[in-house]
Amino acid sequence: MEQVYDKKKDCCGCSACYNICPTDAIEMIADEEGFLYPLIDQDLCIDCYECRDVCPYIQEGHFKEESEPDFYVAKHKDVSVLKKSTSGGAFTSISDIILSQGGVVYGVDFDDDFKVLHKRTESIEGRNRMRISKYVQSDLGTIFQEIKRDIENEKNVLFTGTPCQNAGLRGYMGGSTYSENLYLCDLICHSIPSPLVWEDYKRLLEKEHGGILTDIHFRSKIIDWTRENSNKSFLYKTSSSDETYNDERYYQLFFGLKTITRPACANCKFTDIHRASDITIADYWGIEKYAPEWMDTMGVSVLLINTKKGQELLDSMNDSMHYEKRPAQESLNEQMRLSEPVEFPDYRSQFWEDYQEYGFDYIIEQLEKAEG
Repeated sequence: MEQVYDKKKDCCGCSACYNICPTDAIEMIADEEGFLYPLIDQDLCIDCYECRDVCPYIQEGHFKEESEPDFYVAKHKDVSVLKKSTSGGAFTSISDIILSQGGVVYGVDFDDDFKVLHKRTESIEGRNRMRISKYVQSDLGTIFQEIKRDIENEKNVLFTGTPCQNAGLRGYMGGSTYSENLYLCDLICHSIPSPLVWEDYKRLLEKEHGGILTDIHFRSKIIDWTRENSNKSFLYKTSSSDETYNDERYYQLFFGLKTITRPACANCKFTDIHRASDITIADYWGIEKYAPEWMDTMGVSVLLINTKKGQELLDSMNDSMHYEKRPAQESLNEQMRLSEPVEFPDYRSQFWEDYQEYGFDYIIEQLEKAEG
């Protein structure tokens, strides 16, 4: 077989094909935009088609639940957890349940060079590194294989990632019959930005301030948690100074211009209320309009309970979270990624042509000129 996907817009980079290949014929290779795609070694491929069988974009139904979820507003009872979480602390509460059972948590972290990747942890400290947003597509590597080994060793496992990553793992684990001790948690995902742009952005910050990056924090709560403020805080430090800097240019490329996200995001199969996970978490945007008594400037979460296992997790969160069932329409009104994928601008192709020809510094110069 020459290729797993038919077109690039049909590949989300979940790595299920790479992990399932029985002859190791597939390698994940970055393209000119920095996104990983499967490349098949024709000498090793045996045409078993297992790679296509686990692909969440190819398979009918995309490994999603047929039932509709229940919607909840939720907020962690511990203010210190709220301060250190992206929204209402739901991930901390869910992962605490798994860790208290001697289980394993898989989530997104930085490596020593602030590359974004999925990691495995059995500790509170490791989990805490995962609870802050990272607006970059993570490298999953062989994480699916590690999860399968943990499941076979009868460990309770929590996997948290984007909807397509969850669907890829579900396909890898056997579709709708995935293991009872695997708990899947996805996010309401805007889209997934390019690792190439992230690497170039980090180099730019180091060039501007000297030294190397020593600390990065997306969406810090130094300003109040609100939808308006959600993309105003990107804090970082370098080794050349004790000063903390704030920069919004990466957000402008991501949320403003909408030019640096993966082609598959405009063809996303997961922008509806039917999820491939047990529980979905996100910011409860608009809660101040619908239930102002729930509004908290430290953060509020929306939870979608998609399965019986998701309900069991929610019931176990009673000691750590305040929560209440809410009408689904509130979130449907506020969360556009529950109804439609992101729409790319007409100039996306030109953006990447300029990027390849002139480089990232040129892109930033043009962005700053446009801003004023």
